[in-house]
Amino acid sequence: MAAAPARARADYDYLVKLLLIGDSGVGKSCLLLRFSDDSFTTSFITTIGIDFKIRTVELDGKRIKLQIWDTAGQERFRTITTAYYRGAMGILLVYDVTDESSFNNIRNWIRNIEQHASDNVNKILVGNKADMDESKRAVPTSKGQALADEYGIKFFETSAKTNFNVEQVFFSIARDIKQRLAESDSKAEPQTIKISKPDPAMGSTAAPEKSACCGS
Repeated sequence: MAAAPARARADYDYLVKLLLIGDSGVGKSCLLLRFSDDSFTTSFITTIGIDFKIRTVELDGKRIKLQIWDTAGQERFRTITTAYYRGAMGILLVYDVTDESSFNNIRNWIRNIEQHASDNVNKILVGNKADMDESKRAVPTSKGQALADEYGIKFFETSAKTNFNVEQVFFSIARDIKQRLAESDSKAEPQTIKISKPDPAMGSTAAPEKSACCGS
């Protein structure tokens, strides 16, 4: 019975929790649906509460289980709870390239992240609905890139409708998080060696090992 948890975890190397935030109607649910189910719907249904999807992908030889939380339906009230921010390892900030106010509000969303999310959370800026006619575009690509550069985060324009750059966005942030987790794992390993208590049966033989570890 004790082996069950190990078997349950054997299908992935990393569990990555992502959070989609942004104004209502920017296409967060559509991006999630396109990435998780490869489908798209033109009918606008506001997500009630918080929904999530799971998709496992392979990156650089590692299996990454993505748990993606969609906050649609709460954004207008700014009621996304601190717990969802805290639990997120990566946050996608989504705006609509045809809606300038949704772009301007990105700064507000970033302030929310700074207040509630972990300090080391990965962020990525996403300008959705890039398939729309240029005459309807309100936010130039250069403006989106400039904002991303200001905050030192990556930037993609996407279209959930045409599947433009959707996988690239999720893969990009997943890869960055995987790299961060791998680095923290490698840093943690020497610490576990140092803090492990020596076996009393080993007697004084543990002392040279400790000095060698500290001297390296």
